[in-house]
Amino acid sequence: MKTDIALKDKSILKNFTKYSLSNVLGMVGLSCYILADTFFIANGVGADGLAALNLAIPIYSFIHGCGLMLGIGGVTKYSIYKSQKSEHKANSIFTNTIYLALLISLIFMLLGYFYSEGLAHILGADSKIFAMTNTYLKVMLLFTPLFIVNEILICFVRNDSKPRLSMTAMLVGSLSNIILDYIFIFEFKMGMLGAVLATGVSPIISMIVISVHFIKKNNSFYLVKIKLKLSKIKTIFSLGLPSLITELSAGVVMIVFNLIILRLEGNTGVAAYGVIANIALVVNAMFVGIAQGIQPLITKAYGKSEKEVINKTLKYALITMLGLAIVIYITTATFADSITLLFNSDGNPKLQEIAITGLRLYFTSGIFAGFNIIISMYFTSTDNPAPAQLISLIRGFFLIIPLAFILSRAFGIIGVWITFPLTEAMVAITVALFLTKNCKRLIQNAKKN
Repeated sequence: MKTDIALKDKSILKNFTKYSLSNVLGMVGLSCYILADTFFIANGVGADGLAALNLAIPIYSFIHGCGLMLGIGGVTKYSIYKSQKSEHKANSIFTNTIYLALLISLIFMLLGYFYSEGLAHILGADSKIFAMTNTYLKVMLLFTPLFIVNEILICFVRNDSKPRLSMTAMLVGSLSNIILDYIFIFEFKMGMLGAVLATGVSPIISMIVISVHFIKKNNSFYLVKIKLKLSKIKTIFSLGLPSLITELSAGVVMIVFNLIILRLEGNTGVAAYGVIANIALVVNAMFVGIAQGIQPLITKAYGKSEKEVINKTLKYALITMLGLAIVIYITTATFADSITLLFNSDGNPKLQEIAITGLRLYFTSGIFAGFNIIISMYFTSTDNPAPAQLISLIRGFFLIIPLAFILSRAFGIIGVWITFPLTEAMVAITVALFLTKNCKRLIQNAKKN
C-alpha cells in the first residue's frame, strides 16, 4: 500500500515538474518580448525611447490579457469536457474561442488604425516622446490578431499533452524577437518602429513552431461547424476573466503609476519605472508560468474528482513559488545597481538612483504576488471562477490604485514603490481566507460521499 502511494506521489510530482517547468521557461520567454524591446531601445534610442515604450506597454498588457482570457477560459472548459469524453462539446469551445479572438482583434486593430494618436495623448506622451509612443502603439495594435491567436494555441497545445512544444514555441518566438530587435534597431537604424516590428513578427514564428502539432496530426482539438453561442461565450469569459483582470489591471496600474511618477520625477522617473516594470513582467511571468503549468493537471483531476492529485499539485506549486520568490528578491536586491546599468546607456545618475531604490522595495512583494496568482488559478481550474475574479479585482483595481495616490502623496516616489508589496500582502490575507473556506467545503463534500 505504501509503495502504491509513493508511486502515485512520484507520478504527481513528475507531471507537475514536466508541465510547470516547461511553462515557466515558456512564459519567461514570452515576457521577454517587451524586455528585449526595453533593452535594445534603452541602448539604441535612449531614455526618451524607454519612456515612450513604458507609456505604450499598458496597451500590450490589454492585448496579452485578452489572449490569456480566451486561452485559459476556453481551454479550462475544453479540458473538463475532454476528461468527461464529451468530444463535440470540447471542440465547440475551441471553435467559439477562435471566433471571439477574431472579433476582439478587429476592435483593437480599428483602435490602432484610427485612434493611436489620441491614445498616445491619453497615456501621457508629451511633445518630446509623442511620435515614438504613437508609432509603437499603432503598429502593435495592428498586430493584435497574431498576439491573441498565438496565446490561444499555446494554451490548447499545452493542454493537449504537449507542454514542451508550447514551451519551445514561446522560447523560439522570444529568441526571434531578440534577434530581430538587434537587426532592426542597430543594423537597419529603424528605432521604435524596428522594436515594435520585431515584437509583432515574433508570434508568427511561434505559431510556425506550434504548427508541427497539426502537421503531424497530433492535435485532438479542431474547428467544427457551429455558430457563435452566447452560453459558450459566457463560459469562456467567466473562466478566463481572472486572467484578463490581472493583465488589464497591470496595464491600468502602469498608466496610473506613470502619471504619478511623471508628476513626481518627470520623464526620467518614468524611464526608471520602465526598468522596474519590465523586470516585473518577467518575474510575474514566472509565477504565472507555475500557475498555468498546474492548470491542465488540476482541471483534468477536477473532471475526474481526484482530490488528492489536486491538493498535492497545489502544494508543489506553492513550495516552488516560495523558493523562486526568495531567489528573485535576493538577486534583485543584491544586483540592483548592475541591473539598472543594463538599461541606463546614457549613465543618467538620477535614473540610476530612482531605479535602484525601486528595485529593492518593489520586489519585496514576490511571495505574496506568487501566492495570489497561483491560488487564483487554482480556483479557475476547479471551475470556481468567482473567488478568482474577486481576488483579481481586489489586487488589480480596488486596493492598489487608491493606495498609490495615498502613499505617493505621503512619501513621494518611495510611496509608489511600496504600494505594490503592501497591496499584495493585504490581498494574500484575503486569499488565505478564501482557500481555508474552500478546503472546508471540499472536506464536507468528501464526508458526504
